Amino acid sequence: MGLCYYGLSANAQLSNGELSAMGNGSACMAQHLNHVAIAVEDMDEALDMYASLFGLDPSEVEDVKEQGVRAALLKVGGSQVELIQPLDTESGVAKFIERRGPGLHHICFEVDGLQGALDRLDAEPGVQLIDRHPRQGLAGMIAFLHPKSTGGTLIELVEAETAHK
Repeated sequence: MGLCYYGLSANAQLSNGELSAMGNGSACMAQHLNHVAIAVEDMDEALDMYASLFGLDPSEVEDVKEQGVRAALLKVGGSQVELIQPLDTESGVAKFIERRGPGLHHICFEVDGLQGALDRLDAEPGVQLIDRHPRQGLAGMIAFLHPKSTGGTLIELVEAETAHK
């Protein structure tokens, strides 16, 4: 291929997403909007509302104890809405609802080569990672960027290969 990027050997193997991200000058190339997450106080009430107003039914509902939430994914075309309800008063989502009330919590982009994307983002001045390494989440292997780095919006990245669609 003959391409050589700073810090990479001439025979480094990169995914298409990694090549695209580096080729356009960005540290991370979003491939697809996987989901928009909404923090809710009552999952059953929220599920009823999304079903009655928009005809959306959850593909799955599960407790994600590591994140302190009960989560539901509702498919909308090629993307999803994720509803998240705190399991206790100490979780990040519970504190979010206490400070801001229920509503938009984060957006999630699919990326190729999540660990490489995190490494490149970590090297960017002013970018603050919440997760330096991918971890399992409801959407797949995920990591979060701090909203202080992204104009006030919490951004989740999910590995495209593991993303629930």
